[in-house]
Amino acid sequence: MTGAAAAAASAEGSEASTTASILDDLDAGRRRAAVPDATAPGGWRADPEVKAAILTCFRDRTTATWEIDGAFTFRDRVGLPLKDLVSSEGATAALEAGRPWRVVPGGTSVRAGVYLGPGVVMMPPSFVNVGAWIGEDTMVDSHVLVGSCAQVGARVHLSAGVSIGGVLEPAGARPVIVEDDAFVGAGSSLLEGVLVGAGAVIAAGVILTGTSRLYDLVRGRVLTGTLDAPLAVPAGAVVVPGTRALGGAFAQEHGLAASVAILVKDRDAGTSARVALEDALR
Repeated sequence: MTGAAAAAASAEGSEASTTASILDDLDAGRRRAAVPDATAPGGWRADPEVKAAILTCFRDRTTATWEIDGAFTFRDRVGLPLKDLVSSEGATAALEAGRPWRVVPGGTSVRAGVYLGPGVVMMPPSFVNVGAWIGEDTMVDSHVLVGSCAQVGARVHLSAGVSIGGVLEPAGARPVIVEDDAFVGAGSSLLEGVLVGAGAVIAAGVILTGTSRLYDLVRGRVLTGTLDAPLAVPAGAVVVPGTRALGGAFAQEHGLAASVAILVKDRDAGTSARVALEDALR
């Protein structure tokens, strides 16, 4: 082997070792794809090294057949195995804390490199992709997708059919973030790095992207996002789907309107009572 070839092989081995170490840290919760940072836009800072490691896994197109106890067989890329939901470091920690994960059978998949906090409940079928973080006592309901690197806080309820988009590129881009104690209603979609503040309530069927407009009826303003600074929903906001009349003669002739998101109120005791999840369901 030439010196150049040896150096390349060594570099590849070093990269693989670094990637494996980062995925292990993600899996155990020692590292995150984005972390709270008061000095960063929206209060969160992405970790480009984490995203680069995950992209390395996706670039390796080598596949393998996986078989679990003879009951479950699938084929996927070798760098993206399933998370160990029984004996991994995180599973042991949750069990020792007296709040083990509850993953109900029926088609749910969680990839390695995902952190699940103590007391997380996952209903089938749902899917959580590599790099995601799900905080303690969060409920992930049926048909929920949590995309790559998404950050979901503690005591969040992701209702049935919710889609949380994955954000991998560019490496420095903020992923989708749902902060502590938020509620996301059935069939809602959060995409392109949108941030939902702590305690916010997103009603069923709301679609928010990083560049969406959010019409704030409480304060008489329009909140907007850009590619560099995606939309941030204020903490405690209650957001519902609505419509906005379109201008122009043709639109007016046909009564056309565009779907929009409307901030109708700030969360209060009545709202909290309506979205509370019974402890018996956890």
